[in-house]
Amino acid sequence: MIHLLFTLVFSEMALIVIFVFKTPLRKLVIMGLDRVKRGRAPIVVKTVAGTVFVVMMSYVYSIMKIQKRWIDDGDLNPTDQILMARNLLEASLMGFSLFLALMIDRLHHYIRELRIRRKSMEAVKKQNQNFEDGKNGGAKEIKALEEEMTTLRAKVNQLESELEAMTKEAKNAEANALALKKQSEGFLLEYDRLLEDNQNLRNQLQSLDRRLSRSDSKKVM
Repeated sequence: MIHLLFTLVFSEMALIVIFVFKTPLRKLVIMGLDRVKRGRAPIVVKTVAGTVFVVMMSYVYSIMKIQKRWIDDGDLNPTDQILMARNLLEASLMGFSLFLALMIDRLHHYIRELRIRRKSMEAVKKQNQNFEDGKNGGAKEIKALEEEMTTLRAKVNQLESELEAMTKEAKNAEANALALKKQSEGFLLEYDRLLEDNQNLRNQLQSLDRRLSRSDSKKVM
């Protein structure tokens, strides 16, 4: 029994040492404990721990009985001394093994929580990095859009100036066309007047010719 308890205590101490240092073996031990804690294994471990605790308390009770007999009798025989030392050693080893088992359980729990938190922090950092990248990309896109808007505004201003110049040219052309129309109307009026004068002159010539022909006919007679 004592050899088994010493083996158990040293094994638990070795596990604690493995937990303390970050090595590939620690990862394997953590994976093994994760599997052990699944299913019915925790119930079995608690049952064994409870049994060990009950046996330890029985040893403590035996030690207290021997001490009481020692106080009452004032002396112990060699058998009681050996039995008391053996019970004290076994009870101490059992208590120490239970304490180390509790330490292993807590260390495993804390290491697992630490790994989960590290993963969550890495995920948060990754999200922040993606957000920063998206933000930088958005800033670049906004800058490109602003540059494009500036270029379009310059083109719009240029087109507005060209449109204004063309509008002025159109107005000037319209004014010139109106002036030419008025001039052509004046020419038409003058042409009509000249036609009328020409017609009057022809009429006068015809009347003169008639008079001359009449006068000539009178002279002949």
